[in-house]
Amino acid sequence: MSRGEKPIAISRMAAAVQPSATLAAGALARQLRAQGKTVFDFSLGEPDFPTPEHICAAAVKAMRDGHTHYTPAAGIPELRSAVARWYQKTYGITYSSEQVVISSGAKHSLHTALAALVGPGDEVIIPTPYWVSYSDIVQMTGASYTLVPTTFASGFKMNPGQLRSAITPRSKVLMLNSPSNPTGTVYTRGELEALADVILEHGLAVLSDEIYEKLVFGDARATCFATLRPGLADRTLTISGASKSYAMTGWRMGWTLGPAHIVKAMGNIQSQQTGNPCSISQYAALAAVEGDQECVERMRKEFEARRDLVCGRLSAMAGVRCPLPGGAFYAFFDVSAHFGRPLGGHKVTDSVSFCRAALEAAHVNLVPGSAFGAEGYVRLSYATSHEQLQGGLDHLEAWLRG
Repeated sequence: MSRGEKPIAISRMAAAVQPSATLAAGALARQLRAQGKTVFDFSLGEPDFPTPEHICAAAVKAMRDGHTHYTPAAGIPELRSAVARWYQKTYGITYSSEQVVISSGAKHSLHTALAALVGPGDEVIIPTPYWVSYSDIVQMTGASYTLVPTTFASGFKMNPGQLRSAITPRSKVLMLNSPSNPTGTVYTRGELEALADVILEHGLAVLSDEIYEKLVFGDARATCFATLRPGLADRTLTISGASKSYAMTGWRMGWTLGPAHIVKAMGNIQSQQTGNPCSISQYAALAAVEGDQECVERMRKEFEARRDLVCGRLSAMAGVRCPLPGGAFYAFFDVSAHFGRPLGGHKVTDSVSFCRAALEAAHVNLVPGSAFGAEGYVRLSYATSHEQLQGGLDHLEAWLRG
């Protein structure tokens, strides 16, 4: 091959970034369905409910009213103010609209926030298990990350001693997620206060991913990290959005609240990235935040019922350990007892081979724990119907019996 015929090389950053494990699992399930096979797909963290009608109606009205043009890069003032008011009403914390930036989904919020905070030479601390995109988003900024393993016995919670031990002179940001994807873990207020004290002692910044804040069950309560200690709001970027609580994943609406100078920097970054978040989606999100919240409560109750069904059945299966999650809509369970077993003609040695065999033999699609930094576990999303859950659990149980 001559020099002119050589393919163009991709960048180091692009070569280092891995495709989303959850999206890849969903794509594989679709391939099997295209072959005419019934697949019980529990891979995607996407509510199966339709977006509530009043939110859709607001989007239609926005189009008819001509809101189809560029908006400010950080979002329309009405939505920024509405989000600030919601946090004041819900958590008693005061933000101005200039301390809110609207982004194209919470994932975009995370990336823009990190781009505004860190770069080469900086280090980000991430407790494991963690959402699959965290580490790759950090790497895309040129920064590096340090993983802090948590355990089944600890409830998948990082303690202050672990955080303190992970801090180095290069540490700049802690990424925290409660309620958690993939574990459903919800930290108590006291547990978060203990972490907050370490944060303030060492002068770290915090990215508090609170996207599942409205989906908590039983005695669990969501806590806004920025409210815990005086001065902590000056060190915290609170990230959330409309995707999970309002069944608006495709609308791509996320937001960040934090110090005004960082929010301004995020808006500047977005002005060079997307120009602005989708104008129609912003008016839909405005209706979501300001409208009747009964739709959220109905979905929350249904997710809690599904949690009880799924975790009850998984815990009864041989060789499975399944904690009861306090929030979100995931079961994260230990299947390591099955490693080394031939299951349905498949050799299972780790979480990847377990999930591949479960899909091929039982037609149950799960996500390997290794994608979340926790080998030995798999994640099941119960954001689907009771019928799908019962059918998939029947298949999984029969396959595990061998």
